Amino acid sequence: MPTPEPMPVDIDEVRTRVENRIGFIELNRPQALNALSLPMIGAMQAALDAWRDDPRVLAVLVRSLHPRAFCAGGDVRYFYEAGRRGDLAGRDAFFVGEYTLDHAIFAYGKPYIALMEGVVMGGGMGISQGAHRTGGLRIVSETTKMAMPETRIGLFPDVGAGWFLARTPGAIGRYLAVTGATIDAADALYAGLADAYLDTAAIPRLIAALGTTHFEDKHDVLACVERFTSMTEPAASALSLAAIRPWIDRHFGHADVAGIIASLEGERESAAHTWAQETIAAMRERSPLSMAVALEVVARAEGPMSDCLRRDLDLTRSMFDYGDVIEGVRARIVDKDNRPVWRIANIEDVTRAEVEHMFVSPWTPETHPLRHLVG
Repeated sequence: MPTPEPMPVDIDEVRTRVENRIGFIELNRPQALNALSLPMIGAMQAALDAWRDDPRVLAVLVRSLHPRAFCAGGDVRYFYEAGRRGDLAGRDAFFVGEYTLDHAIFAYGKPYIALMEGVVMGGGMGISQGAHRTGGLRIVSETTKMAMPETRIGLFPDVGAGWFLARTPGAIGRYLAVTGATIDAADALYAGLADAYLDTAAIPRLIAALGTTHFEDKHDVLACVERFTSMTEPAASALSLAAIRPWIDRHFGHADVAGIIASLEGERESAAHTWAQETIAAMRERSPLSMAVALEVVARAEGPMSDCLRRDLDLTRSMFDYGDVIEGVRARIVDKDNRPVWRIANIEDVTRAEVEHMFVSPWTPETHPLRHLVG
């Protein structure tokens, strides 16, 4: 008896459909800025599985139905509550599902096109950055606000983002991982975290064209998209990544976070001094241990994406067991008192041994929940 074809799962928070040989994944959880829940992750995975070998689908496009946010991350409250009640299986299930989806996108055999309007943070990076590896496109707009802000809540840049951050110019990836700085469309393009730009006003016209243009193959789909994205370019700000790149490379090229802080504190160049002081202030608010781990995540991301995601899953265990996640989420998201009490209070007090300890896997290679990921 033949194995039945996988079927997409359509839920209100993720609407999936095939139109004109394109698989559309439309995120529809506006009250949470499209933060990914476990059912949303499952629905996206089911759609990709169903379309992977379907000759009727030439390409996949993911977007938000609400322009304020593409996706603001994973469902932080879900894994926070799971951690609080000791639900290890539930917490692991969330991250295993999310990272499996991220890898599926990264390794997808058809062009995957991400329209990254509005907020694109955390898990939103996980479901968009892999588009570049599929021959698809990561498209940003004038509303794009992109970041991996996890160190602010005692976590680390996960969802395989370390792989992409490690491949940005100079020390930009280290800077973004440690500080969680938010960047715009021009910055994303400069850093290699986006491929194309499109004004939001043109997006309805693009969607209409994708629904009516005759496509013979995937190249026709991409050509249609590129006709729109080639029309305009974003303007860079005075403090764009391109403008401050020399400062970033000078300070964030140091081996550890204590060295970065010391370097910033010694900045005497008048043009860079204010930026350095603002960067120090931001870092002093973040979890010292998380920043050290974030730096190490980027440093260890030279291998395949599958290794990065397995390491990310290992870190979710250690960051909950020995790190600052519970306290960070409590202070920033639940109680909102913005007064987290970090386990290690000072950046200068984080030791190399403590950082290394966070990377110890609780699984063997044979028992790792993501052992099936390849490449």
